[in-house]
Amino acid sequence: MEQTLTLLSFGPDGWGDQIASGVLVTVSLALATLPLGLVVGFLLALAKQSDEKALKMAAEIYTTIFRGLPELLTLFLVYFGLQIGIREAVAALGFESQIEINSFLAGMIALGVVFSAFASEVFLSAFRAIPAGQYEGGYALGLGKVQTMIKIILPQLIRIALPGLGNLWMILLKETALVSVIGLPDILRQAGIAARVSKEAFLFFGTACLLFLVLAILSSIVIRYIERSVERSEVRV
Repeated sequence: MEQTLTLLSFGPDGWGDQIASGVLVTVSLALATLPLGLVVGFLLALAKQSDEKALKMAAEIYTTIFRGLPELLTLFLVYFGLQIGIREAVAALGFESQIEINSFLAGMIALGVVFSAFASEVFLSAFRAIPAGQYEGGYALGLGKVQTMIKIILPQLIRIALPGLGNLWMILLKETALVSVIGLPDILRQAGIAARVSKEAFLFFGTACLLFLVLAILSSIVIRYIERSVERSEVRV
């Protein structure tokens, strides 16, 4: 027991500092990915409802690809493929440069495109759940398309989409562990290093499990709070 506490302690004798920094990286990556995925997912949902066939088809192709590819493969494509693509593009312009994509940025982009593909389906379902009369009512009041979307449709959309988006957030939180394979020092990578050095694999991977569970529980509490706040605001209105 004493040895376990020593290994998990902060300072030169333990791995607490490294594990804590891993938690910070994991949470930072998830929080940085979330707005990217939400914005792109929302735009994709709008594109899927567009009367423009090319735009609608492009959105459908995007979501089909990134919903179908394994997340790890998408991460490799972004981390390795994007670097190669940028180098080739720079070389084609007559420049020579060793461009490297930061592992955090690569993880954010890869997880963001996957999240956005699934989020677009959540937003699309929410859009379809809103009666057409809501749009017509906004236009009848003299509101333009943008004003109708912001003042009438968007509040309803958020309420309807929240449960689905909450589930996607939980999935995103777990998928951040994938970035450990490209060297980002998240919870899983730090736990793996500690396990190899100390020969205490069960201890550190068990600690990683507990940390992810704690993050999931905290996320559930926050999501429930947001849902209740949205419901209370609608009641007041």
